[in-house]
Amino acid sequence: MKLHELKNVQGAVHRRKRVGCGEGGGHGKTSGRGGKGQTARSGGSVRPGFEGGQMPLYRKLPHRGFSNYEFRTTYAVVNVGDLARLDAAITEVNPTVLGQHGLIRPGSALVKVLGDGELTRALQITAAKFSASAKAKIEKAGGQAIIA
Repeated sequence: MKLHELKNVQGAVHRRKRVGCGEGGGHGKTSGRGGKGQTARSGGSVRPGFEGGQMPLYRKLPHRGFSNYEFRTTYAVVNVGDLARLDAAITEVNPTVLGQHGLIRPGSALVKVLGDGELTRALQITAAKFSASAKAKIEKAGGQAIIA
């Protein structure tokens, strides 16, 4: 089977509902918009949280606390087993090399190497962080774990 041979399952595709096309269709006159007013008009709707002018709930409740989410540091994660699958010609591994081989997104500067998998050859790996098990496996294989 090829991509151009794919077809939808019977009943998966529906006709577009034609609103405002007469009373017989069941969606004539007001076309499912109810009566008159702001929400019956085109482009007319109220923003999320609006309560008709009443003091909205999000303004009644106290806002306290702090979230570090905006200021967090995120690392691209690579396992030792993934590094073992790189070409045999590669001896030095850094974020640029990992991006070129699809192990991380290109341009990811911060990389953390984790210890899942096995490494059998010596690699000189440059990354922002290493887990203890990853560092042990790299050095056991005769390589170097360099913190950048």
